[in-house]
Amino acid sequence: AGNGSIKLNGSPLELVTPDVLRMKAFEPVLLLGRNRFQNLDIRVRVRGGGQVSQIYAIRQALAKAIVAFFQKYVDESAKTQIKEA
Repeated sequence: AGNGSIKLNGSPLELVTPDVLRMKAFEPVLLLGRNRFQNLDIRVRVRGGGQVSQIYAIRQALAKAIVAFFQKYVDESAKTQIKEA
């Protein structure tokens, strides 16, 4: 249904600066592989707190969202594989 884009407050996640925080935000994607995110469009809105705490909140939101998606729309065994990764 989607094309694999991940947006943060309307901007692509690839534009997050500095690079260290960008990699921190991309950890769930890198850990699970980009192929699991290929058919999903994810929009994350975050506000409040500092820049680092926002990045950690984004990272947690992405991880929880992909687990919830696989539980609801794919199957339980795929969800279990993702949680163990």
